[in-house]
Amino acid sequence: MEETSWLSSILFNPFTTGLAIGLAVAVVVWVRGWMKARELKQSLRKLREHLHTKLEIDASETERRKHELDTIRQERDNLRNMVQVLNQKPGRPELRQLQVYQRAVEIMFEKSPGFAPAWQITLKEAEEDIRQAERGIIPFFKRMTGASTGPANSAKRPLELEQNSGK
Repeated sequence: MEETSWLSSILFNPFTTGLAIGLAVAVVVWVRGWMKARELKQSLRKLREHLHTKLEIDASETERRKHELDTIRQERDNLRNMVQVLNQKPGRPELRQLQVYQRAVEIMFEKSPGFAPAWQITLKEAEEDIRQAERGIIPFFKRMTGASTGPANSAKRPLELEQNSGK
């Protein structure tokens, strides 16, 4: 029995009891810490997977946007080239010059009060000359008389008359 008394004296000693309680508390704290660490590792793994998925989605979106940007740049360059080609086609510089002249006429109408009536009369005469030329009346008369109705020939006619009258 002495053995049991020696064992019971060690077990019921206040130091041993305090040591046992301290070890029990330490084991409980260690188990809870281990469980918390395991929980945090799982949470960290989930967050890494989520981050990986998000980065993949962002990368694919970035690639899609880059491809779309390249496509848009190529379309812009194609359109720019098409505009240059269309501007170089025959008649385009003439149309641009016509627009410049039209704008100049509008400015003259605004700035010069006497310009409008003279311009309208001159414009009507020019339109009538063009209509007659399109119908073939003017070329027929030119062939019949051999004379031109242009300003160069009208300047020659008075000289011819003066020379003929001087003889």
